[in-house]
Amino acid sequence: AAAMVAEQRRELGRLSALAVYRRVAGAGRMERRRRGAPLPAGRKRAKARPRRDRARGGGSQPEAPPQRPPPAAPPNRVELPVEAPVESRPGAAAAGPDAKPRGGPAAMPGGPRPAAEDGGGVSGLLRRLARLEDSRQRAAELFRWLLAPVAPAEFLGRHWERAPLLVRRGDPGYYAGLFSTAEFDAALRRGEVHFGTHLDVTSYAEGVRETHNPSGRALPAVVWDFYQNGCSLRLLCPQAFSPTVWHFLSILQEQFGSMAGANTYLTPPGTQGFAPHYDDIEAFVLQLEGKKHWRVYSPRTDAEVLPQFSSANLTQAELGKPVLETVLEAGDLLYFPRGFIHQGDCLPDAHSLHITVSSYQRNSWGDFLEKLLPAALQMALEEDVEFRRGLPMDYLRYMGVANSDTVDARRTAFVEKVQSLIKKLVDYAPIDAAVDQRAKSFLHDCLPPVLTHSEKVQSVYGFPARWQDGGPRNVDILITKDTEVRLLRHGIVRLCNEESGVMLYYTTENSRVYHKEEPKFLELDPEYTDSIEFLLSSYPNHVSVDNLPCETLEEKISVATLLFEKGILITKKPLAQV
Repeated sequence: AAAMVAEQRRELGRLSALAVYRRVAGAGRMERRRRGAPLPAGRKRAKARPRRDRARGGGSQPEAPPQRPPPAAPPNRVELPVEAPVESRPGAAAAGPDAKPRGGPAAMPGGPRPAAEDGGGVSGLLRRLARLEDSRQRAAELFRWLLAPVAPAEFLGRHWERAPLLVRRGDPGYYAGLFSTAEFDAALRRGEVHFGTHLDVTSYAEGVRETHNPSGRALPAVVWDFYQNGCSLRLLCPQAFSPTVWHFLSILQEQFGSMAGANTYLTPPGTQGFAPHYDDIEAFVLQLEGKKHWRVYSPRTDAEVLPQFSSANLTQAELGKPVLETVLEAGDLLYFPRGFIHQGDCLPDAHSLHITVSSYQRNSWGDFLEKLLPAALQMALEEDVEFRRGLPMDYLRYMGVANSDTVDARRTAFVEKVQSLIKKLVDYAPIDAAVDQRAKSFLHDCLPPVLTHSEKVQSVYGFPARWQDGGPRNVDILITKDTEVRLLRHGIVRLCNEESGVMLYYTTENSRVYHKEEPKFLELDPEYTDSIEFLLSSYPNHVSVDNLPCETLEEKISVATLLFEKGILITKKPLAQV
């Protein structure tokens, strides 16, 4: 037995991480999907093979990418140009037939002009946005930059929830500084990434979609061996590892009024990591490195238009012809609405790293009514006796599917009664309260704000309290009637009237990891609600504490101090000097 174990260990030592996973996990742990058509010629598939000597590299040069003719657009589908996946056009931006090229950084009308010290790429953009006082303007300008050169109004009118958008920029450095393979590697080396929780190892070959996640920490030697053997790497929460992605999304979420999330996808040359499918989110694909061949398909049925939930993996045989086919290169953008089927694969001559920014998951009118209608019915039951009256004793004899074709005056009366009660239900609908509950959920979803240097020194996070010379120093937060304050961000608080009292929900103590923390809130005395509303209406201007609409100066200072200590308020000038 000992000799057998030793032989097994020697054999495992010669295999890749992918092969080890397959031996240990077995087919039962793999996420097998339905088979479809085989992969096109020239494509790789994930396979087990002996480890290569990493010191040598080697191997022959990859072939040139195959020439694929653009497919014809199907009738009665979204009217968009179908791009050929080859011959990128340097300096051009394609967002439809009338797109025009634009060079340099996107202009920000009404915003700060780019300064030489800001630099380019995302890092320079975030420095420029930091000079805007109003967080709503920051969000709007970031959204404008994301879509440039397409105007937000044009995007919202022609594409949002309607049709894909392709933007070719011919600027490989447009997203510079947002995220990179080097940052991904650094996160692995810090030991922060765990399989399944943060990282999925995937493959899609010959119609089979598999997930190859071992358990435990994702160590570089194992992760890169999976990649070397043709597996894609999906990082599920890049904002937890990248301050820049966190900063980017924390601004953008205020534009959407809905959680802004992200995944990154690193795919080896000549492979595909995921089967065709559609999602339940609005997707913005930002190509960061390399290039990737994409095919996007219209929803197949009305039921798949703007779906509530993502699809299962689809086979190639279930797809029609794509309405858009292209190769994204670094700096390009691809948007597609929820319900649009998509698949992306790497050409043989380059890897691909992209980040998908997503929003609007479960953020429809139907999702809002799921909150509103039960509350409306509860209020109607409490306030209107008509909703509490008993059903007819004999209604089971003439109602129900078995009686649906029966002509009966009692059936007509029953249906009319239901319709009249539903119409009356509108009068009891607590629309604003339901909106507040949606906002409460959104604030729980939100990333915490990223503070600029000036915001930090004007907030509790830059307050110089510390232990020094055997005791605490600079502890007292001395807010007076003349202290000028404002909200840190417009979208970081929400007042909600609940059964237990008035609650102020806020985001400053949220985690960068989705729902790692419970919702954060303060229970306020009702007399403080006017002050919160006053601060919201005054934003982004500073107001003196003495102007807060409380009855006494003590209450004014008390509410301002409470909000400052939670990071919700900042002061115009630092309260203490270091």
